Amino acid sequence: MTTRTVPTATESPSMRMMALLYGSVLGRLVSVVAEFGVADLCADGPRSVDELASAVDADPDTLYRMLRALASAGVFTEVAPRAFALTDLATTLCSEVPGSMRDHARNWGSAEYLHTLVGLGGALRTGRPSFDTHHGVDFWSYLGAHPRRAQVFDRAMGDRARQIGAAALAVCDLSGVRRLVDVGGGQGHLVAAVLDRYPDIEAVVFDRPEVVAGAAEVVGGRAAAVGGDFFAAVPGGADHYVLSSVLHDWEDDDAVTILRAVRDAMDPAGRLLVLEAVLPEGDEPHLGKLLDVLMLALVGGRERTAREYAALLDRADLRIERILPTATPVGVLVAAPA
Repeated sequence: MTTRTVPTATESPSMRMMALLYGSVLGRLVSVVAEFGVADLCADGPRSVDELASAVDADPDTLYRMLRALASAGVFTEVAPRAFALTDLATTLCSEVPGSMRDHARNWGSAEYLHTLVGLGGALRTGRPSFDTHHGVDFWSYLGAHPRRAQVFDRAMGDRARQIGAAALAVCDLSGVRRLVDVGGGQGHLVAAVLDRYPDIEAVVFDRPEVVAGAAEVVGGRAAAVGGDFFAAVPGGADHYVLSSVLHDWEDDDAVTILRAVRDAMDPAGRLLVLEAVLPEGDEPHLGKLLDVLMLALVGGRERTAREYAALLDRADLRIERILPTATPVGVLVAAPA
């Protein structure tokens, strides 16, 4: 029996369901080859499986079978018997390329994420994160106690921030912005993208002290790195604030607390840019609908529709002026004081 890795409308419902179920194997394979750095070895041209296996200390036959499966989904291509080259998809698994997803793939394939997904049944019964149930602590406390795991996560979020930043800057004009504070800005990848295009902006990266400590390597002396707690207060005096992939980590009451802290710090004529997936209503496919389930299972957060964001911002005395779609699943919600 032949099983497609991507379901098609012409297949029977049973075969389409089988293809969806087997799709989880593809995701795991992507994470494995990303961890082993296979794509980097193909950056200069096709490589034989034997060469690749020797370089990464892998079993050649097992590596061949994995790459063959990935090639069936367009990740790598078998250009000669047992020899593989990069495709556009496989190139995203290289380390130092625009749009790299290698660290994101490594993070996605971690034992912590996999255990969280395995525990979705428990989350369905309780409505609580399955991560907490499995590990006995919440996700953020776990990262604080496991620095090496936190490093992988921070690098993955750097991948995400660079891509979101590029997409947002393509639709959002920041000309004339005087001072910008990226709240929950991690290690400063989004701010770095902003400053590459608008070098005269006075920028601040604000996050937990242990996280923002890595910002100096990313932004150098171009931006200030400030540690603190966005549930308590954020740096003031800015005409623009950014919350990128922050609010989806939290349930509504916590998200409102963050938004109120930003609102209290904003200039009266200031603006807040919220960079998040904006879920469409109804059955329309959207990557954010899958990410929403991960947020539930991992941290107890959620993705939201435009109406849900409007209600959230209203509770913090903010209003949405407009929503700018991007080339990614993330939109830019431009908000002002109500």
